[in-house]
Amino acid sequence: MTWLDSVQWDRDGLVPVIAQEAGSGDVLMFAFMNRESLALTVERGQAVYWSRSRQRLWHKGEESGHFQQVHEIRVDCDADVLLIKVSQLGQDAASPGIACHTGRHSCFFRKLDGAQWQAVDPVLQDPEKIYKK
Repeated sequence: MTWLDSVQWDRDGLVPVIAQEAGSGDVLMFAFMNRESLALTVERGQAVYWSRSRQRLWHKGEESGHFQQVHEIRVDCDADVLLIKVSQLGQDAASPGIACHTGRHSCFFRKLDGAQWQAVDPVLQDPEKIYKK
């Protein structure tokens, strides 16, 4: 049995993944991995996810240039959720680390305020300028 076999994959062969910034502790995003994407993540040292909407491997940053350098991978007590600690890299050294397709640092940028969700984190870069058409 390999380390990949000890992960509790769901019926679709996926495992949920939480990406957390190693330095700040910020939760950047939530995604899924399959066996191949997890193995590639370990091999490359950069996050590779399984895109359910595209039905293909998704090397985080492949279009935007905002890659995730992986420092540590943990599995929870039931082996059915992964936590990856990453450095969110920008397009260049001067660019901010953007994890969200909205151009924000984290995908968790909305906070419940009374009965409404309010955006509390700024857009760091216009998504139209980030993603290839």
